Amino acid sequence: MSILFTIISFIVALGVLITFHEFGHYVVARWNGVKVLRFSIGFGQPIFRRRWGKDQTEWIVAAIPLGGYVKMLDETEGKVEPADLPRAFNRQPVKRRFAIVAAGPIANFLLAIVLYWMLFILGVDGMKPILGPVVPETPAAVAQFEAGETIVSIENESVASWQDARWTLLRYAIDQASRISVETVNERGQTNWRELDLSGIHPDEVDENFLATMGFNIHQPIIEPIIAEVIPDGAGYYAGLLVGDEILAVNGDEIINWIELVHVIRDNPDKILQMVVLRNDQVIDIDITPESASERGKKIGKIGIVPEVNQAEFDAMLVKVTYPPGTAVIKATEKTWETTVLTFQMLSKMIMGDVSWKNVSGPISIADYAGQSAQMGLVSYLAFLALISVSLAVLNLLPIPVLDGGHLMYYVIEIIRGKPLSERAMMIGQGIGLAMLFTLMTFAIYNDIDRLITG
Repeated sequence: MSILFTIISFIVALGVLITFHEFGHYVVARWNGVKVLRFSIGFGQPIFRRRWGKDQTEWIVAAIPLGGYVKMLDETEGKVEPADLPRAFNRQPVKRRFAIVAAGPIANFLLAIVLYWMLFILGVDGMKPILGPVVPETPAAVAQFEAGETIVSIENESVASWQDARWTLLRYAIDQASRISVETVNERGQTNWRELDLSGIHPDEVDENFLATMGFNIHQPIIEPIIAEVIPDGAGYYAGLLVGDEILAVNGDEIINWIELVHVIRDNPDKILQMVVLRNDQVIDIDITPESASERGKKIGKIGIVPEVNQAEFDAMLVKVTYPPGTAVIKATEKTWETTVLTFQMLSKMIMGDVSWKNVSGPISIADYAGQSAQMGLVSYLAFLALISVSLAVLNLLPIPVLDGGHLMYYVIEIIRGKPLSERAMMIGQGIGLAMLFTLMTFAIYNDIDRLITG
């Protein structure tokens, strides 16, 4: 994946999300008769500038695409002509100001609903929720789940794919549910109910490896340890492995399938492995040293070989989840709500110290996710946009001065007091808000750099 493709995917994502957010402010401001002076996507030097409309609003696209703003007529920011005073933002009743500020995050929530609606109509590809080998001494093992079972529902919520299963389990884990009921069907068509104990799951374990923590493995068709491709310049290439070779044993241990072979190679970086290979009905011995590579900060081995895969068996594992337009609206709204609640819960647990701040992603990670999702196709990119749109809305609703949520907090105080806060109190709040945002951004960028260094 090229850096240019990643950058373009990131800029397009930011452009869409920021435009909708600021357009929410703009539309509601106009509905309430407030004069809008400028609508800017991005900061810094303008690369596009044009005025139009009755008020000659200035429309700008700026060079730094990391935000945007809508500048409204306001006496606190400059002199206002007497004829325009009724259209100044600061002259509006507090309820109108509240609506104008809240419109930005609301626009992002609405965008997420539209994106999820499109996703559910187009269809979301996934893997059927069929269990592979259950990891011993895990919650799944204690609940006596068995390989080959298909998860049908969790707490009476239907499950169609592993994505559904992971999302639902994640919600209950973050809610700190102690036990949940899971319905499965085995290969003989028999229905089973399992009581899954979540009480031992620490909030900090709710990450991308959550299913493995629970003890679940995704069922995969058996792949024979037969080589279909040897990557040039890899360890396998230099050791003399060829297409069609079948790996019979490594270091004296029999190899039954490709997964076993992968585990042995990954666990032995820079160590000599003695392979027994079947080639053209002849058994030969080959010594090979896996090259060392970094994955999530862990050292693993690789030799550069690709297995022979029965594509029909893998296709049979796939499922496409689609809904008619009407049902898709309901599903999209539910998905947006669930994502919002989950995001707020994760943030609250970070603040309380229950979840590591390493989960905070900065612009480098988000750009990487944008590029990866775009490369995977339209559906993946839409899902990424929907998730980030919700995240942007939630971030802006946090009661931090300088964010929309901070302004909404001021307006709530004004409604309770019957008068606005003093200018000094607001200035102090702005300073605190900027310090909090700087701290959050420092965490995010540090995490980005740490991920780059540790792989």
